[in-house]
Amino acid sequence: MDNLYNKTIKIMKKYNVVANKSFGQNFLIDENIVESIVEKANIGKDDFVIEIGPGLGTLTEYLLKNAGKVLAVELDKKMVNIIIDRFSEEINNKSLEVLCDDILKVNLREIIKKEIEAGYKRVKVVANLPYYITTPIIMKLLEEKLEIESITVMIQKEVANRLAEIPGGKETGAITYTVYYYADTKILLEVPKDSFIPEPEVTSAVIQFNILKSPRVNVDNEEEFFKLIKQSFLMKRKTLVNALAGYKNKEKRDIINVLQDLEINEKIRAEQLTIEQFVKIYDNLKPITHYYLKENK
Repeated sequence: MDNLYNKTIKIMKKYNVVANKSFGQNFLIDENIVESIVEKANIGKDDFVIEIGPGLGTLTEYLLKNAGKVLAVELDKKMVNIIIDRFSEEINNKSLEVLCDDILKVNLREIIKKEIEAGYKRVKVVANLPYYITTPIIMKLLEEKLEIESITVMIQKEVANRLAEIPGGKETGAITYTVYYYADTKILLEVPKDSFIPEPEVTSAVIQFNILKSPRVNVDNEEEFFKLIKQSFLMKRKTLVNALAGYKNKEKRDIINVLQDLEINEKIRAEQLTIEQFVKIYDNLKPITHYYLKENK
């Protein structure tokens, strides 16, 4: 830890760097944590790795030792210049590409397609994510159904607990079902505050998402399905019947009838449902479209 700490201090002094709070910057200084992240991400030379928010390049350096190619996406222009200066050799030999952009606006599908065509067998995301936009980034990576094998990221521990929860657990929220729909998820390790400079206000955790080859359940309209789930969690501590009253102009009696037909306790709360039960409720509540066939006379 001392070696990486000293190295980080030297880099910060050399480039006159102060952590930018608006970008959620906290620099990782625990070498054991960095090595563990790369090891658990199982990076190999056949892998194209996307790193989001590389900052000073601490994790980047370790990724480059193991991956076939790394794409570092960084919004802070000063950090981009540091990465370019530190890893000019890797950029020249094409093992590192640096993109100064907002990851939420980047066309990852196009980038991934190009790298797979170039011969990389697997695509993985590895990052120490900015905590203030953790959820939007993860949702983008999942919802766009990119050709990604796994996502291994450091995020706020509290958020990690919700994302790694399975439906019905004590940390279950609406986002739990969305993540569970797309991936198998597990928390790999906890990261204490003193592993960073400056120290963040919260404890961190490294979480891994192993992307499913196809969604866990089948629905005809994912957007509407997740709207139903979000609606179910809008009124905390309320029963599902009360939370869904008004959904698609349904009254409480309509919701109760559906639950009774499905043999689900009408006093159940959203967080107690399995994702399969949500699918059945969705199928029974969605508007029915009638098709009229005209007979040829």
